Amino acid sequence: MARSNAQLAEDRRLAESEARERNWQRWGPYLPERQWGTVREDYSDDGEVWRHFTHEQARSRAYRWGEDGLLGLTDRECRLCFAPALWNGRDPILKERLFGLSNGEGNHGEDVKELYYYLDATPTGSYCKALYKYPQAAFPYQELVDENARRGRGDREYEITDTGVFESGRYFDGEVEYAKAGPNDILMRITATNRGDERAELHVLPTAWFRNTWIWGCRHEGCTLKPRLEVTGPGTVTMDQETLGRFVWRIESGEGGDDPTMLVTENETNTRQLYGHDCYTPYVKDAFHRRVIEGEEAAVNPEGVGTKAAAWCRWELEPGESRTVRLRLHAEDETPGEAFGDSFDRIFDERIEEADRYYDRVLEGVEGEERRRVGRAAYAGLLWTKQFYQYVVADWLDGDAAMPEPPAGRGAIRNGDWRHVYCRDVLSMPDKWEYPWFAAWDLAFHMIPMARLDPAFAKRQLIRLLREWYMHPNGQLPAYEFDFSDVNPPVHAWACLRVYQMTGEPGERDRAFLASAFQKLLLNFTWWVNRKDPRGKNLFAGGFLGLDNIGVFDRSEGLPDGGHLEQADGTAWMAFYCLTMLSIALELAEDEQAYEDMASKFFEHFVHIVDAM
Repeated sequence: MARSNAQLAEDRRLAESEARERNWQRWGPYLPERQWGTVREDYSDDGEVWRHFTHEQARSRAYRWGEDGLLGLTDRECRLCFAPALWNGRDPILKERLFGLSNGEGNHGEDVKELYYYLDATPTGSYCKALYKYPQAAFPYQELVDENARRGRGDREYEITDTGVFESGRYFDGEVEYAKAGPNDILMRITATNRGDERAELHVLPTAWFRNTWIWGCRHEGCTLKPRLEVTGPGTVTMDQETLGRFVWRIESGEGGDDPTMLVTENETNTRQLYGHDCYTPYVKDAFHRRVIEGEEAAVNPEGVGTKAAAWCRWELEPGESRTVRLRLHAEDETPGEAFGDSFDRIFDERIEEADRYYDRVLEGVEGEERRRVGRAAYAGLLWTKQFYQYVVADWLDGDAAMPEPPAGRGAIRNGDWRHVYCRDVLSMPDKWEYPWFAAWDLAFHMIPMARLDPAFAKRQLIRLLREWYMHPNGQLPAYEFDFSDVNPPVHAWACLRVYQMTGEPGERDRAFLASAFQKLLLNFTWWVNRKDPRGKNLFAGGFLGLDNIGVFDRSEGLPDGGHLEQADGTAWMAFYCLTMLSIALELAEDEQAYEDMASKFFEHFVHIVDAM
């Protein structure tokens, strides 16, 4: 019976979240691992996003539209964030985020240059685990840039494993785990292990901070009064934010009275460092880097008040030695009777067992322990790459009231025809570093495996991109943030139908979901017919239709002298779209006769496309 209850625990949490009884999915690994170098943070006059906001600037410059961190956690509106920072005593900068090469620096384009792994996760984030491998030698930032710059496209990429920094096992395993005792009570363990053959120094700084939503003078939802955090006791930080409420962050005392040093600053841009003029506060975003690495004591606020806090742990680890820091973040009205002690590890043990039982069911029928491990890690990657994504295009085009105006003609650079887009959601992303933004057809494919884990989330994601604050009034779906007007293959209808079929037995499926999707998909299908069939002959042209960047020329650009393409792939995709809409119409016609005419319409259209081909 105990095993049965454990199997049901994650399902129960999902049901409580869906019924809005308990918000188990309020917190999760929704923190991106790269916010710098994204379209959202680009306010340049040429659209060169990688140059406008660089990795070098990221430690000192407050983000406008999101946050990033190393294997971090945040709430679903990215108000309060948590992530560890590290220093090995040799690096020139504090390791607060993943490093990689920009599109122009990599000989094969943008590429993360780190070793990290998503090991486990449940749909509600009741248990999450990830691993980061941190060299004990100085991180080879410049070597990676210089060697990849020297190599051409015909050469293979130069990876961090080629630099020699991991030789003889001279690195730390940094393991990050989260477990939920309640919807607003999150337990955290950070464990570092010395994999080298010599004693090694490691600084671990678990860090909590508020996303800067107060400095911009913006007026849309999500802009807030300035929040506040304060060190209110040994290893205790109290945090207040107007829409999140009051939270308490606790850090366990160190071994033998070796307590972490509490550091506090503001999540504000260091304008002196970047632009040569003073900020209104001396305590700025890069203060922990300056305090820990440069020894600048005045960089942090001695009063222990601000919007960003860290617990500075200084460890010397023998070969093979592991050490753990335990932390707990909880709402004031969910204060536990005991923050740490035996109950802390017992909750972790329970959540791990519940995750095991949950995946026993998800992977039922998968033979072999190795295949089951691979499957579970793949699902973990899918869940870890759900991210908070905010991009209010009208405000991005026009600029904020308290900020300098964007350059003239900004809308001509990209997304000028998408002023209606208002993204402020947790979305499924292709990746947390290289692609930390949604892509319409990637998201559609992601929802097939997601339907096995969290059917409600899968349906909401598919419907969301069809809603009026994403879909263009003309019926086009936004492709991806680099160019919403680009064209992805029309797979959204297929994903809706497959998720519908996967999430219930015949007669018990969510017909309301399918009917809602069908109505909006009609608009999108009509857009394809009106915009991508230039001569009305059922031969479709143009766009990013499945061969990615392999083509010898850009099919999204017009051809010389008014020419146009008639594409086999584009036309085949539309035949597929017809058949999918036909299948949906037939399914809905079982209950509502009016859909029979729509089924006939898509059958006829399919025949026309086949004849044209």
